[in-house]
Amino acid sequence: MGIKTFCFIVFGGLFGCYAQEKPLSNPYFKAYDDNVIASMYYLDVSNTFRFVTSISDGSTLKVDLIPNHRQQIGMSVSYKFVDVSYGISPQFFNANKDNGDSKLFNISTRFIVKQWMQTLTFINQKGFYVNEFEVKFPFSDMRSTKIGGITSYIFNPNFSLKTIANQKQWQTKSSGSFVPNFAIFYTNLDLNDGPPSSQSDILEIALSPSYYYNFVINNQFLISAGVAVGGGINKVDSHISGVVESNISLKTGYNTDSFFAFLNLNYFAFGQNSNANIQLNDNISSINFTVGYRFAPPKKVEKIFETVHQKTGL
Repeated sequence: MGIKTFCFIVFGGLFGCYAQEKPLSNPYFKAYDDNVIASMYYLDVSNTFRFVTSISDGSTLKVDLIPNHRQQIGMSVSYKFVDVSYGISPQFFNANKDNGDSKLFNISTRFIVKQWMQTLTFINQKGFYVNEFEVKFPFSDMRSTKIGGITSYIFNPNFSLKTIANQKQWQTKSSGSFVPNFAIFYTNLDLNDGPPSSQSDILEIALSPSYYYNFVINNQFLISAGVAVGGGINKVDSHISGVVESNISLKTGYNTDSFFAFLNLNYFAFGQNSNANIQLNDNISSINFTVGYRFAPPKKVEKIFETVHQKTGL
């Protein structure tokens, strides 16, 4: 049976108050804040782990923990400070067949306030297999739960990160920016086989400089790329070591005032210092293909949101 996911996210509080300010006119990008944005998407996301340790004969043992894949399709609607999305993992995808009771629940969203961006991520996976010496061992009850986020600052106000993050802006003139990131993630790995020793708690904290660039091919097409490399600390249970963070992003998109489509590839990795007795390398990869349509909101909906704005500032 395909796993169903439901995500209802309301952008409120401090973020909502600032996010709804009327943007200043900027010749480098076009804003679509007053449009309803409806889209359909395909999403393939997974969080894999690799344990690396030295054994008595001096050789290195590598064990990969790989979740049973779940591919999703879904729909989303965004207007003002509200985003609603609904996704399923249908059985007609080959990756979703013969996965038993495997489950995947994923929420990832971004708050963009002026030149600040906050990314929040929650991933819950059930059903793994262990890959050791090219032999796969199933762990159907094993579960991983990850929660965390990345705080970023965009130095160049002419660079539209919203062109990458969502479709509420579109870069009209090529531009790039230096973007420093502060990342913090907590992960719980649980074999679910009884004793407390079957669990591990992982805390990862890193600071990484990055650079993003939106290359505008013409009025309708662009290619966007970004890369980040940094470092920090990693705490696995009671073991603390250094960690290297890397992040690669690539997006190609097509846009008109009404219709848009894009393909977005992301790879995010934490790799521990090779001097650590036990290394735990943590990787998140995602593929997102989306097509969507923008349109003016119905008058009644627009009136309701205007009333909410007047009373709450959202």
